[in-house]
Amino acid sequence: MDLAVIWFIAISVLWIGYFVLEGFDFGVGTLMPFMGRRDSVDRRVAINSIGPVWDANEVWLITAGGATFAAFPAWYASLFSGFYLPLFVILIALILRGVAFEYRGKRDDPVWRLWWDRAIFFGSAAPALLWGIVFANVVRGVAMDADHIVTASLVDLFNPYALLGGLTTLSLFTLHGAVFLSLKTDGPVRVRARAAALRTACVAVPAAAAFLLWTQLAHGQAWTWPLVALAALALVGGVAAARARREGLAFGLMVATILAAVVTLFGSLFPDVLPSTTDPAFSLTVENASSADYTLTIMTWVAVVFLPLVLLYQGWSYWVFRKRVTGATVTGESVAQRSGA
Repeated sequence: MDLAVIWFIAISVLWIGYFVLEGFDFGVGTLMPFMGRRDSVDRRVAINSIGPVWDANEVWLITAGGATFAAFPAWYASLFSGFYLPLFVILIALILRGVAFEYRGKRDDPVWRLWWDRAIFFGSAAPALLWGIVFANVVRGVAMDADHIVTASLVDLFNPYALLGGLTTLSLFTLHGAVFLSLKTDGPVRVRARAAALRTACVAVPAAAAFLLWTQLAHGQAWTWPLVALAALALVGGVAAARARREGLAFGLMVATILAAVVTLFGSLFPDVLPSTTDPAFSLTVENASSADYTLTIMTWVAVVFLPLVLLYQGWSYWVFRKRVTGATVTGESVAQRSGA
């Protein structure tokens, strides 16, 4: 297996890590306004459930972007120029979200907190929607000329398949966040999160089923059929476990759902990295979009050294902050804490 293929797989793994970990972050942020009244302790409980880990989860996005730039510069250039506006909105949303977490508790003012709560909601829901639209278009392909310049308009990006992809990621991440909240919190937030999980499942299950089936029939390969089945079974099982109040099992099955779904997308894409709907000969592939072997070799050694360190650190942080968050623990914390409580 050549290094270009290895790095395509590595980038797929980085996106899996990002969507699994940041996915429940987005879900918690999207659900936060519904976890309690304005300026209530319950909203602080929801925020504190992801307070120690949300910024570390975003490292996966930075790493995925950096790896794409170094390993597949042509892919990076076409992707970030052709999808400039959606990616710019995602960037602004993530910035607002990060600032909101930091500044929400800086003033004891209900209006101040209300506006930061809105920023958290927007900064969570917008990327959850737009990432689905972006990745659906990557798998489907976009209008691109022989120089690998994306000629598709913004309207072209909001096609029915992409919109279904956006609805799928938004609803799936919201469900993932609801399951995480029911696992991580206790008291009223846990009760509301359980109810939110069951309500969100009414959208997430049919949307994910339709999107994955459309992906498989239109773009999939023979070996990705088992992944589609695995994603469907894990999602249904996760909802059933959430209904039975088995939060740990439900969260594990949601992780399996997202993992299988992302592998299905990248598997359907391979060996292309950005198909051209103008002419298949204009498509960017793993081979024609990759860097030189020397660059990929250096990147491989860097990844071998530093990736285990990142995994150990992140695993340690989740272990340290593994306890449930309650109203009592939140009210005993400093308002200056990084979680924004």
